[in-house]
Amino acid sequence: MNSGAGKEGAGDPRTFATTRWSLILSAANSESGEQKARTALDELCRTYWRPVFSFVCRSGYSMEDAQDLTQDFFVKILERNWLQHADPNRGRFRSLLLKSLENFLVNVAEGTHTRKRGGGVEFVSWDDWMAEARSQLSISAQALESLPPERLFDVRWATTVVEKVLQRLREECEGKDRLRLFYALSRHLTEERDQVSYANLSAALGVAETAVKKQLHIMRQRYRRLLRDEVAHTVENPAEVEDEIRYLCAALAAGTE
Repeated sequence: MNSGAGKEGAGDPRTFATTRWSLILSAANSESGEQKARTALDELCRTYWRPVFSFVCRSGYSMEDAQDLTQDFFVKILERNWLQHADPNRGRFRSLLLKSLENFLVNVAEGTHTRKRGGGVEFVSWDDWMAEARSQLSISAQALESLPPERLFDVRWATTVVEKVLQRLREECEGKDRLRLFYALSRHLTEERDQVSYANLSAALGVAETAVKKQLHIMRQRYRRLLRDEVAHTVENPAEVEDEIRYLCAALAAGTE
């Protein structure tokens, strides 16, 4: 992640055409239908289950209980009464989701939580998702053991954002038959220039160093635009993008110390 990414494309209104807010609020529309609500839930769950699951685990629940509670939470947030109060003007989506999760676990602890999974339908395929390849953005064992739940939530959120950006970048490169270039250069996207061995990359790719520098520069620019776009999905105001990127950069750094 790079905090300078927020400066790319500033003021472009097209970036904010579709946000996570619009995704969840669409499910609150009584005319949207069951399938639309299910689609919204599936997208939210696929995107944000890791930070939610990590928070629940760090709050003292076993892995099995955390899986069940994560399932229940995502069903809970799509209940109409909750979504009617999901106002984007109340803050960033990350903050609202965390606050909602904290309140949800308070209800669980007080024994007022009622199972809402609806016939045992699972919205997370745990066997598949827990077996996913590990991200390049590994979280240190110390962070996993010592960070309080809310900080671990932010770290997981930051890695989720970056993983989605890298996935989009990889898919773009694959579409242009440049997967080999992606795998060679993607690990250097946020490194300083003096940390990159252009000679080694040149030898590995079989191209001139000047070509490597040009391709890495292009890939970095695209990465920053995609990062800005992904973060823009989670804020209501374009002016908040840069601050959110800086915040996530700090969270990511805390998770790798």
